[in-house]
Amino acid sequence: MSAHNPGTELDLSWISKMQVNQPAVLRRAQQVQARRPVKKEWQAAWLLKAVTFIDLTTLSGDDTYSNIQRLCYKAKYPIREDLLKALNMHDKGVTTAAVCVYPARVCDAVKALQAASCSIPVASVATGFPAGQTHLKTRLEEIRLAVEDGATEIDVVINRTLVLTGQWEALYDEVRQFRKACGKAHLKTILATGELGSLTNVYKASMIAMMAGSDFIKTSTGKETVNATFPVAIVMLRAIRDYFWKTGNKVGFKPAGGIRSAKDSLAWLSLVKEELGDEWLTPGLFRIGASTLLSDIERQIYHHVTGRYAAYHDLPMC
Repeated sequence: MSAHNPGTELDLSWISKMQVNQPAVLRRAQQVQARRPVKKEWQAAWLLKAVTFIDLTTLSGDDTYSNIQRLCYKAKYPIREDLLKALNMHDKGVTTAAVCVYPARVCDAVKALQAASCSIPVASVATGFPAGQTHLKTRLEEIRLAVEDGATEIDVVINRTLVLTGQWEALYDEVRQFRKACGKAHLKTILATGELGSLTNVYKASMIAMMAGSDFIKTSTGKETVNATFPVAIVMLRAIRDYFWKTGNKVGFKPAGGIRSAKDSLAWLSLVKEELGDEWLTPGLFRIGASTLLSDIERQIYHHVTGRYAAYHDLPMC
């Protein structure tokens, strides 16, 4: 993880002047989607890089210790070893960036990773995920309990009401309190962009979250009807760039929700590379929130190595 973002004073004059040129953003998003992906060994290399950015996630009501254990094992060994050997990558320590679970499952994940002698960080969602509609006191306590149990990254959700009604000071104060409750843990702030109403609101919410000390801004919970989209990502990435130019502080970016195919992951990597540069292509500044993406990446790598597609039983469960 990169160093913490210390945040800045709330600058409402900057917020009030912000306006997003929607047609220009949509044109740029179309360019990204129309681009032809890389092929052959270049594709395999980029896909392995994508694996190292994944926050391998399970957020189901039926999560148990055994499926958390399996998730942690998959995070440590994301690609079958014989496939890595064929690519001469078996000794490079390829793992996912983190595992992401509900607060009540943090202990399970910490225990499973310790048992596997693995130092991958545990991320926990918090603050009344996914709606953020519980009392502030409860939301702050949820962060503290997750950190106490061993989570070193906390994915919080903002109260969308504050954005939709333009209560920017209240949003800033809320995220500041989240930051404080996290202590040494990294704060990833989920904007739930599908519920913010406009791209201008997405930009403003991104900027407030960064001013308040978020280490990452994240598109979605994965539970909204609209999750990570390229127009929203472009707006958030440009907010990150503007914040960096203004303060010198680098904030990370995490798209999440609906990113399922290996081809999608390559488009996300190239977008971040083009908008923010190579220095953002590290797990300290870029993550992909996903639960099924890894399976498709492993299938594509299997195809690259063997020349055929894997049968269902050829690859271990994720």
